[in-house]
Amino acid sequence: MKNKILILILIGFIISGCIGVGSKGLFGTGVSVALDPRTVGTQIDDSIMQKIISAKIFAKDKNYILAVKTKVLDGRIFITGKVDNPEEKLLITKLAWETKGARSVRNDIKIKEEFNFKQSAKDVLITSQLRTAIIVNKNIKATNYQIDTYKKKIYIYGIALTSEEKDLVISEAKEIVDVEDVIASIILLEDLRIQRD
Repeated sequence: MKNKILILILIGFIISGCIGVGSKGLFGTGVSVALDPRTVGTQIDDSIMQKIISAKIFAKDKNYILAVKTKVLDGRIFITGKVDNPEEKLLITKLAWETKGARSVRNDIKIKEEFNFKQSAKDVLITSQLRTAIIVNKNIKATNYQIDTYKKKIYIYGIALTSEEKDLVISEAKEIVDVEDVIASIILLEDLRIQRD
């Protein structure tokens, strides 16, 4: 049984590792520049804002570099990760809001608990299953989405070309076994400030 779990974890890392390289854009925004519906200018603005936020967070505590992830889409800031106490979560939210150009901040940071290998393995497997499902689904532009799973809750960030695509992504996530909740922060193409011509 332990061997099966280890094999599944290894496969999950391989799949997510392969996807991660292919889905990084020219500016490291996590969405392919060639397929991204945002204008190049907006992508650059978002990338600069993301680097500024990351630098501000890292300046507060170097441990945050691995514990906290940020994503910026069209001036909207999404934050995930784990911190030791609620005060740190509030501080990071404040730093994000103080960033020039921020339109909104969604903070999905969790307070740390004891590391649970079994739970972490399940989270990796859930992320890998959803990533595979949206790659296989020809009606979804998989490169436009970032997926994080924490304690069986899937966090999806990205840009949907249509509301049907958004619904499909959420539906794929809800179909995965053991998923307790799906938190989707998906922006519709038509809601972007500036769209690519």
